[in-house]
Amino acid sequence: MSNTGTEMMPFNNIFNEWYAAQTSKKIRAVWQMKAASGKRVSSTVPYGYMKSPEDKEKWIIDEEAAEVVRKIFSLALAGRGIAQIARQLEQEKILIPTAYKIEKGLSTTHKYPENPYYWDSSTVAGIIDNRQYTGCTVNFKTTTVSYKVHKVIHKSEDEQQIIPNTQDAIITENLWLRVQELRQHKRRPTSTGRTSLFSGLVYCPDCGAKLHFAAAKSITRQQEHFRCSNYKSGRGECQIHFIRDIVLERIVYEAISNLADFVRCYEPVFLYLMATKNQTARKSELQKLKTKVESGKRRISELDVIISRIYEDNILGKLSDDRYSRMASMYENEQRELIETISKSEQELEKAEQQNIDMRLLLKTLRELTDFRELTPTIVNSLIQRIEVHNNDKYDGHCHVKVDIYFTAVGMIDIPDEKEILDIINKIQENPQMYKVG
Repeated sequence: MSNTGTEMMPFNNIFNEWYAAQTSKKIRAVWQMKAASGKRVSSTVPYGYMKSPEDKEKWIIDEEAAEVVRKIFSLALAGRGIAQIARQLEQEKILIPTAYKIEKGLSTTHKYPENPYYWDSSTVAGIIDNRQYTGCTVNFKTTTVSYKVHKVIHKSEDEQQIIPNTQDAIITENLWLRVQELRQHKRRPTSTGRTSLFSGLVYCPDCGAKLHFAAAKSITRQQEHFRCSNYKSGRGECQIHFIRDIVLERIVYEAISNLADFVRCYEPVFLYLMATKNQTARKSELQKLKTKVESGKRRISELDVIISRIYEDNILGKLSDDRYSRMASMYENEQRELIETISKSEQELEKAEQQNIDMRLLLKTLRELTDFRELTPTIVNSLIQRIEVHNNDKYDGHCHVKVDIYFTAVGMIDIPDEKEILDIINKIQENPQMYKVG
């Protein structure tokens, strides 16, 4: 190599590194602009969907695979663990996603597996974690350290962009959220190998801790119980909040049974009670969110035009590089903040829209409990959001315990007496269209 070539090497290295950094920056900017316009950044299509033949940007449901996705969420809702679900899918000879895609002629970079029915726990967990099955798009789930260090970093939910209603949903938002909650409530087997139907759902209303489920070989089924996890033989931070599992089972059974009977007999009254719950305040809040989203999207469009103009001015020499860099950075920061604000507002609006769907699912489940004889994990996990057990009160020579049951989508419900029901029926007759599930 000539002396001139050797002397130029440091400059070439600097230029190459600068070029790589600029290319990486431009690619990220393109992703940001694409996301700002409400489009998905990733080209990977999750198992259960496929690209539309008419529009490659659009996902449509692959019904055969979608049924497997629904089955996985159904099993998770019934209290099955990730490994248990994986074993069941393998036993039922259900093709894993890679094998399924290859057999269906769908695009995949993987080879056909030796065992096409071996479901790895990470595959099942990946499906359960994927929020896009609710019909939304999730952008920026991961990033890398830099253009030189390609280590993948998983972003927190607050840093992700969630765009609602970008494709048909395979499962509901409520089901996805419920399953995520259940995964956090790890039900560790006791020495008897048994867990309660309510493990992970029972809380102390005083300190907020979960109630610990106690079961051992030295005690009978009738003696298995819950107590506050912050209570330690009277020396802990909280009182005992004791309740036997069989007693709690009876209380929850009666609450669900009574609510199911009430809904079957007086469904319009139930809908009236739900519709009037914080109705005025909620409507005002939703209207503010809609206005914020609309004005934010308008401003993003304006910023796109402004950034384009100052870029042209810079190319034509009307704007210095330094001035352009500062202005572009300022406008891009404003865009990023708007994108984040819009994303959060749209999530709130999506939850509000989901409320009607959740209500319909709740009503559907309650209507189907016509011959309701015992609780099952699916019934409990579908209908119950949270249970709070107050500390025991002793009077009349007996222990009395107050239990608050929070139902999915509606919270606590006080069933009205006969007079209150008649009053509500009269109000409904005055405006029957107002109290229906949309």
